[in-house]
Amino acid sequence: MDDLKNIDFEPEISEKFEDGFNFRTLLAALFIGFIMLPGSIYLGLITGGGLGGAAQWVTVILLVEIAKRSFTQLKKQEIYIVYILASSLVSAGLILGTGFLVLQGGAFSDLIWKQYLVQSPYAESFGLTPHIPKWAVPPPNSDAILKRTFFHKEWLIPILLIIVHNVLYRINMFSLGYALFRITSDYEKLPFPMAPVASEGATSLAEVSAKKETWRWRVFSISAMIGVIFGAFYVVIPTITGLLMANPLQLFPIPWVDLTTQIETILPSGVLGFVTDIGAILTGFVLPFWVVTGTFISSFLCQVIGNPILYKIGIIKNWQPGMTAIPASVVNTMDFWINVTIASGIVVGLIGIWKTITSFKNKFDRIERKIPEGRGDYPIGIALTLWVLSTIIYIIICHILVPGFPVILFIFFGFVLTPFLSYTSARMFGITGVASGVAFPYVREATFILSGYKGVDIWFAPIPYFNHGHLSQAFKQLELTRTKFTSWYKAEFTALGIMLFCSFLFWSIIWRMAPIPSSVYPFAQKMWPMSAIFNALWATSTLESGAKWMIEAIKLKSILTSTFIIYLIYGIISFFKAPIGFFYGMVGGIVTLPHYAIPMFLGALLGRFYMSKKIGSNWRKYTPIILAGYACGFGLVGMISVAVALIAKTVFQIIY
Repeated sequence: MDDLKNIDFEPEISEKFEDGFNFRTLLAALFIGFIMLPGSIYLGLITGGGLGGAAQWVTVILLVEIAKRSFTQLKKQEIYIVYILASSLVSAGLILGTGFLVLQGGAFSDLIWKQYLVQSPYAESFGLTPHIPKWAVPPPNSDAILKRTFFHKEWLIPILLIIVHNVLYRINMFSLGYALFRITSDYEKLPFPMAPVASEGATSLAEVSAKKETWRWRVFSISAMIGVIFGAFYVVIPTITGLLMANPLQLFPIPWVDLTTQIETILPSGVLGFVTDIGAILTGFVLPFWVVTGTFISSFLCQVIGNPILYKIGIIKNWQPGMTAIPASVVNTMDFWINVTIASGIVVGLIGIWKTITSFKNKFDRIERKIPEGRGDYPIGIALTLWVLSTIIYIIICHILVPGFPVILFIFFGFVLTPFLSYTSARMFGITGVASGVAFPYVREATFILSGYKGVDIWFAPIPYFNHGHLSQAFKQLELTRTKFTSWYKAEFTALGIMLFCSFLFWSIIWRMAPIPSSVYPFAQKMWPMSAIFNALWATSTLESGAKWMIEAIKLKSILTSTFIIYLIYGIISFFKAPIGFFYGMVGGIVTLPHYAIPMFLGALLGRFYMSKKIGSNWRKYTPIILAGYACGFGLVGMISVAVALIAKTVFQIIY
């Protein structure tokens, strides 16, 4: 550690922007699609996590090593494009109407989820099954479902809708996301503290490719080895032992140690625990200290202390002894916190809009920083026009699929809620580096219920209600790596074609291997039924005989009261000139489980009061590279173990 103190950091230099998409990055995209994607699907079904770090950093490192042996140098622009290509190819598909369930494996993960929902006992018991539209998923008695195959005519319309949605979504995402980047970065000049994580990692690997291994590569490689060692215990052992025994051996409980049932006698309805992945601690190194502190304080006060108080006074009514973290959190949210989270989203959005207006007013003569030459910019007016056109097409499709639903509400989702939520999220990324807690929970669901519409088709329609705020940070990362924005556009639409084909191919294979979910896929078997229950309850709430408890959960009085209190907290923090990140951390911490807040806070304390003093002023430059290196090492061993498991399962299928 003392050696790290003496490292000289080279000064930042001005570089021209370069294109990062070419034949080499195309080959990398094919590698990700055909090698990484099936591993991501399988790991997601087994553990609930994907191959995020693996798909991105393993591909990048492999490409760098091939280039070195071919006496070719990779530019950091190429490396970063490969990095975001990997994220795009193996990221979760956009799941419509699945509550909090996140699936890995591209676009066709949505159809895999729906095939389970349509034949699940919960959908049948709540009376949902006969009402699910055929344009969303074939009926449960169809050969397409019984034979577990996408090669059936009844999948034609659902697959066509998936393809159209993915094309439209990217147009919508890039156009509005670019406009948000221009506002938050060029106009408001927000810092985007998490943006250097990927950009520094790309720079480190570019140095290796050029055989100029500096401090970045040393820090990156050390962190990667930490990830490899920890990943061997955390992922490899459970995955490999799962091939040999009914209950896999877990040295660390995955994904967390849950203490909720242990504290219920003292703190009824309280939620407590901590994740066992040390990546949460490393995240605490990177995020601004006061953001993490605010998140921890808010999470602890709300989830550990606040819930028991609310239970004692009768506001939380549906909690029952024996509930673990997930069911307790769901019950507590529906009894009270749903209204607070809606209020917090409104407050953050209104503050952001007000600050933007005052920023424009105060800086009218110098409203925008000089746009770097060659960055790949184009007029915001064109971006907004593309966004408007794609949103209109979404509205037309939704009206065709659900003609009985008020068109004005489609317009409300597309042209009011989407830009409002996206801008709120973009500001959170710009200020804190994350957008935890920035959402308008259940606004979509409440709108469906209160609209007076009767039926379930609306719950399966591709409503144009999105959060594109993360794009602002992605564009900032492109700027930091001096990568032309046009590189991303070309890469993303190329990756779309690869993703659609590979997602279709590998989901077909894995679905044929065994029903999804089943005992073969423990995470899916455990978590999917809970999501199916919530989906069924939401969807049947718009039927004549459906459940009405969702309407009862959202209380206008509680939302208004919470809005006032949150504004009051903001005023107090502003009055005492406390770091504004502390307020945004508190907002995000309202619904953040202590399982994540506690280790992140531990990392923040360790970084601020030990590592920074031990290493010196250079510590903040290390932190994003440490996190990137750890993600790479952890993902690498995860990818290897999943590959072994996937091959073994396929061989077992062939033999038996």
